Amino acid sequence: MKRTLFSAVLLSSALLMGACNNNKAAEVGTEGMNAAAANANEAAANPTVDNPNVTNETEAPNPNAPVMSFAVSEHDFGDIKQGEVVKHTFEFTNTGKSPLLIENATASCGCTTPNWTKEPIAPGAKGTIDVQFDSHGKMGIQNKEVAIQANTQPNITKVVIKTNVLGEGQNGPTR
Repeated sequence: MKRTLFSAVLLSSALLMGACNNNKAAEVGTEGMNAAAANANEAAANPTVDNPNVTNETEAPNPNAPVMSFAVSEHDFGDIKQGEVVKHTFEFTNTGKSPLLIENATASCGCTTPNWTKEPIAPGAKGTIDVQFDSHGKMGIQNKEVAIQANTQPNITKVVIKTNVLGEGQNGPTR
């Protein structure tokens, strides 16, 4: 009895597997194939827009791209008292061959606030990034990074501020 039941299940499984049509083109039909061809033609007609200042590994960099050149890209405030708000202005020059546009600047922490030149910076002209650090609630050595997104290659340039926030009652090192 078990052998008969097993044989029947095995036979019906084989019939079901053989009856399945694995030819997907037959299922799609002419209408489905035409739609797939139309989608391919549409993709070719509407390619993605490439940023000329962004390169991948196989592309040569744009020789006319703007270049953000900082005299100093790192500033150390030294020891500051907890609760102090300090500010530093980073100055840069566009040493490239086309106008430099800063799209955004973001800090690694909410305690750090960047402000930057909003208008285009012509080749040879200077711009600034003001970075303000609020030490409320901070203590010890602090390293904060500001990422500047612009139409440069690479499109992210970073500046760094550092400080040592002294706790209440600390006066820093004796001299």
